Amino acid sequence: MNKTRVSLLRSTPFRLALTFAFLFVLAFILSGAIVYQLMSADLARRLDESIKETYSVVALTDREDLIAAVDNNADLNPDKDQLFSLTGPDGNHQAGNFTASGLPDGFSMFAARLPGVPPDTMYRAYTGEVGGNSLTVAFSLAETDELETIVLMSFGWGTLFITGLAIAGGALLASRVQRRLDGIAATMVDVSHGRLDARIPLTGNGDDIDGVSAQVNAALDRLSALVDGMREVSANIAHDLKTPLNRLQMILEQAVDKAALGEDVSTELTDARAESLQINETFDALLRIAQIEAGARKARFVDLDVGVVVDTIGEVYADVAEDDGKSLSTSLVPETKWYIHGDRDLLMQMLSNLVENALRHCPPGTAIELAVSRQDDSILVRVRDNGPGIPAGEREKVFQRLYRLDSSRTTPGSGLGLSLVKAVADLHGATITLGDNNPGLVVSVSFPAVKSPAA
Repeated sequence: MNKTRVSLLRSTPFRLALTFAFLFVLAFILSGAIVYQLMSADLARRLDESIKETYSVVALTDREDLIAAVDNNADLNPDKDQLFSLTGPDGNHQAGNFTASGLPDGFSMFAARLPGVPPDTMYRAYTGEVGGNSLTVAFSLAETDELETIVLMSFGWGTLFITGLAIAGGALLASRVQRRLDGIAATMVDVSHGRLDARIPLTGNGDDIDGVSAQVNAALDRLSALVDGMREVSANIAHDLKTPLNRLQMILEQAVDKAALGEDVSTELTDARAESLQINETFDALLRIAQIEAGARKARFVDLDVGVVVDTIGEVYADVAEDDGKSLSTSLVPETKWYIHGDRDLLMQMLSNLVENALRHCPPGTAIELAVSRQDDSILVRVRDNGPGIPAGEREKVFQRLYRLDSSRTTPGSGLGLSLVKAVADLHGATITLGDNNPGLVVSVSFPAVKSPAA
């Protein structure tokens, strides 16, 4: 048996089902007890009313006909479910089908021992004085007791049936839920053993377990993508840094050879320092991307006007673009605020990378534009140029770490600029797309807008 499977008796769904079943049965028993008490009290009240009514009818008979009336009523009840007794002032039996002795006036209970009547049959009696005589009318409790017994038996069988149904239904529902939980556990075991393509099966009914499973699957998709990215980064680092490291080794070997001959090695040391700085910058960029993707900078998020950031970048790089034979302009609506929630320094870094990317890979005469606009509930930041652009098939790949187009491998850079841009955009909950500017490239970053910025 799979180790992820849990015994039904130990499963949380079954225990919850048993708990709800117990509470339901308890509520049924309590309600049944209340109904039984109310019914019993009502039957007792009705019996007392019947006894009192019969007593009143007999007591209203003329004195001369009282004995005959008592005997007639007694003769009408051969099964003795109703008893009548008339005794004189001296206690002698005068009429009726039993002799009442020692019964107090008013209502009372007694057990009768009469021929043809089961032993210790209980009777409810009413005794009063009629013309100096004592008249007693008693009704058997057998019918009332039988009705109460039927009700108790009904509640008993109903309790057993409901208990069995609740346990069986709880076990059925719990087993279905447990199978789904076992599926989740089995998937996580597969993932822990390296099968990152394993996913939790969904039933499609949209319940809470499906919702949690979908979120776990999304997390597994993200984990799989990160692991694949790490593998690719490792491969890219080994491939792309091998050349500068080999070059650095060759430069140092040349410096050692020259030093052995007493020649000047300042040129080689300068080249070695440049190569080491480039390698350090690559690793610093990789570390910065990792920190951003981990969300370590979210604590510094504030509500800010992204238009101010765009305007600052435009001012900083305008002269740089002009010196490089290009132009940089900004397109902002005067006196308009575009509030987003983010980190100003990271946004500055992101836009700087986009502008530097355009400056580095576009020929002289290229026009670069920074623009901000609102689109529904989003703030859209665009960087446009009319340079050579990026082929459609390469636009998603350029966000990968250390990925460089063939046409840009002769230009300075490490292939991490757009990876950093993507990491900053993801941290801000923004979406980034690359499109065709006909000619050139347009980079669009869509941020969630802040409706009511904090002071």
